[in-house]
Formats: sequence, C-alpha cells, structure tokens
Amino acid sequence: MPGTDKYPTVPGTIAGTAPVPGTIARKAAKAATATLIRQEYNLWIVRCLAVCHTELVVRLLEAVLTPSAELDVLVESRALARKFESSELPVSVDETDRIDSYVKLGVSPVMPVFIEDNGRRGLRKVLEAVRGAGGTLIYVLGTSLNDVKKAETLRDDFPEVTTITIAELIGPPLRTELGRSVTRQRVQQYQRYMDDSDRVLILTHNDPDPDAMASGLALRTVLRRTRQTAVIGCLEPVTRPENLRMVKLLDLKIETLTPEQLKEFDKIALVDVQPHYFHGLLPHVDLVIDHHPEQSGYSAIFKDIRPEYGSTSTILTEHLRAVDMDISERTATAMLYAIKSDTLFFQRHANRADIEAFSYLYPLGDATMIRKMEGAEITAERLDYLIKAWQQGRMMEHVFCAFLGEPPREDFIPYVADFYLQLENVQWTVISGVVNDQFVVSVRNLGYSRNAGDFVRRWFAEIGSAGGHRTMAKAVVPVEAFQKKFGTYEGSRINQRMLELVLEFLHETKEKKATTEPDRDR
Repeated sequence: MPGTDKYPTVPGTIAGTAPVPGTIARKAAKAATATLIRQEYNLWIVRCLAVCHTELVVRLLEAVLTPSAELDVLVESRALARKFESSELPVSVDETDRIDSYVKLGVSPVMPVFIEDNGRRGLRKVLEAVRGAGGTLIYVLGTSLNDVKKAETLRDDFPEVTTITIAELIGPPLRTELGRSVTRQRVQQYQRYMDDSDRVLILTHNDPDPDAMASGLALRTVLRRTRQTAVIGCLEPVTRPENLRMVKLLDLKIETLTPEQLKEFDKIALVDVQPHYFHGLLPHVDLVIDHHPEQSGYSAIFKDIRPEYGSTSTILTEHLRAVDMDISERTATAMLYAIKSDTLFFQRHANRADIEAFSYLYPLGDATMIRKMEGAEITAERLDYLIKAWQQGRMMEHVFCAFLGEPPREDFIPYVADFYLQLENVQWTVISGVVNDQFVVSVRNLGYSRNAGDFVRRWFAEIGSAGGHRTMAKAVVPVEAFQKKFGTYEGSRINQRMLELVLEFLHETKEKKATTEPDRDR
C-alpha cells in the first residue's frame, strides 16, 4: 500500500525530539525485516492511524490491530507520547485538527483512521482535517454509548464515518468492519479502472465449473455491466453434465472464444483461474480473482487471491457485500451451488468465510433450483467409470489408487477421486487417466496428513503442470514425459507406480516426524 513503510518519525520516538538512545538500531532492523517479509510474500498489510487522547485506547488498538496491521499513533500531548518511548509503536506529536498533520503521516483513501472521542475535543474539526487530507475510512471511538450517539449527529456532514464504542474493540466487530472497508477500497479501485472500457472479458478456465461461472456472474454484477458489455468466456466449452444443466436452468451465456478473439476486448479479468494456466497466452491482465494458490510469471493491475478460501464465489460474495450491491436470485443461486460444490458442502477446504457467504446468499437464492442442478451428477457413463475404478483399483494403507485408462472427458477423473474419498477407511484417493495424450492425475485427501499439492509438485512439476491445496490437487503432463520419467504406460503398472509414489511420499513424512520428535523416555 502507498506509504506503508514511510513514517515521519523513527518508530518509538516523539516527533521533534531526540530518539531514545539504544533503541534505534534494533527498531530500524526490525522494521526493515518486516518490509522484506512483506515484499517477499506479497502480504496485504493494512496501515492504520490512531488519533488518541488516552493511553488505554492506544493500548487497546495496538492489541486488536497488530500484528495483522501496522499502527501509527498521533497525539497532541507530549506527556502521553513519552509513555511509548520504550515501545516499538510509532507515535507522533502534532495538532489533530490540522490537515497538514495528516498529510505528513501519509493519510490516504485506503488508510483506516481511528479517532478517539472523549467528549472534550472538537470532533468536527478533527474529522474535517482527516477528510481534507484524503481520509475516507474513518472510525470514531466513543468511550461510552452517549459519546457514540453524539458522534452520530455528525453523520449527515460526514457519511463516511463509522461509530463504535471502546467496548467493541475487544471483540470481532472492528476486525470484520476493517476487513470489509479494505475490501471496499479494493473493489472501488478496480470498478473505476474498468468503467471507461467498452468491452470487458471475464475469462474462466477451460470447461468452466460452477464456481468459475458463478464468479463470472458475480463479477459482472460488481462491475455494473450487462451481457453485451462484459462477456463471460472460456477457450474450451462446458461439457460436464451437471454444469450443462446449470447453464440451461440458469440461462447462462458462456461464450467459447479463440485466442485471437482475446485481443478484441479492452480489459480482461480472470476468475477462478490465473494467467499461468493459459501457458503464456496472457502475460498481462487487468484483474485476477481466485482461490487457488498464487502462481508467478504474469502481471496484473489488480488481484485478490485467497488460497485459504474454499471457492472464488466466496471472495466475490465479500466484494458484493463490501460495496452494497444487490444480488439477483439467479446470481445468488449460482454462487450457492458453486460454494456447495467446490467445498463438497463444507467437507473439503472450507473456512468460516465460506460458511458466512453461504449463509448470506441462502435467503437470496433458489434452493429448489440447486436440487435440480445436483440431480445431473450421477450418469450411466460416470457409473461405468466408478465400477471400472473399483474393479481395477488398489487399496493400501488407507490410499485408494486407480487408473481409468482413456476416459472421454477429463472431469471423470476428479469425479471418481471425490467419490471414493467418501469410502470407509479411505484417507487418500489418487485417480489417473489419459485424455488427449495428456496424463492427468487427481488427488484428494481428508487433510489429516501431508499436503496433496506438495505430492503432485514433488513428482510432476518438472515434466508438466502440477499444484493444488492441502486436500485436493491435480497434475497434467504429456504422456511421453510420464513414460520417460517413470518408464511405464501399461494400465496396471501405472496404477502400481502411482500407489508406490504416494506411499513413498507419506512414509517420508512419518520418518521425518520420527527423527525430529524428542525421545520422551530420556
């Protein structure tokens, strides 16, 4: 964020006074280290400003907001500032009702500003100064409910102000509101960026699934666009039966495009996928929203990537809520189905955000429509491959492994992997097959042991594409590369080899854990 690492004073010192001896090197080193960590891991660190009159409020804000946020403090009392000389909290002394005080501190529209209202200061002048410096995320902290009510009388003149009591600092409401405010700023930024474009492409991965299609609908709503001005497209069409049923029942328009047609759009946004998936076709895009682990090798003007989320639709739900957008029944239904299917109804890689998004969308959607879409999941063709996997698969040490030969569509492979993970005593499923001369493997597990994504990267990243989450992963490699590395192609041998690979991977974890655990008998 702009200004994140630019402080007007050395952390832990008082503006205009000599720094505390013996602390500068330590604090400067720690600040530099924190900066390097943020740059290395591309963390989104929120920088906040607290305008305070009492030590208690400073301490409360510090406890609640750090270390997930960086906190600067502005006070008018030098005596109050001296109480923080031995801490690492950056405290500045200046007049709180002057615009230049906030300009010097780098206040911007994306910086949350918390103002303590103790009833004895000119709150209106402080609010005017913050707003004059460009602040838009303003929170007034009242020491009592009466203080909050008084502050709310200024709401007509300062609609951007949120009022909360000091008591709320010790609970989740502040963190929730802060997160929503930051999301709102992100969304408003890419909304403005897209506004002047005649045609926007919302691109999904090939053969888009419910999460990709629902995310496309949601993003089009966020961008305030129509089918004509924001096309939801893919390079390979929808083929899976339940997804085709979803397209039909919800009257979705998912256009199949050629690579050459991508040049016809003014802006390109990706949902539920990242540019690396397209093998260099899109080195630069305008927006990426995805819940898969972040990949490198491309540039994007804006991106919101949250691998800890169970679906991209959950992220888009937060975007819609942050800017108070109305969600149509069709879009809500699509997003509900997407969250449900991507998380196996919260049995796989789901967190509280997914549950909250589902709860918010449920009254807005059509549950009957979702049941109709789900009715297409089991087909005779899929049943054939479930039987084939059972007849030819092998089970060992809670791992079920099967090679499906050459199924007509790639989606049969993850379908079988998901199905057999429900079997009693199965903790890992490793299902593979060959589609269009590509060896495809889908891995699922219950999350108790090692990371599924690490498994596929370990064995296949050097010869193809491989990645995923802790509980689900996928690898796609050319058949020739698979044969060259593993020296086999005959079905039963492939199955045996895959079983050996996953067991070796899991045994390595157990051996490593055994060597690192202390001897408890000593």
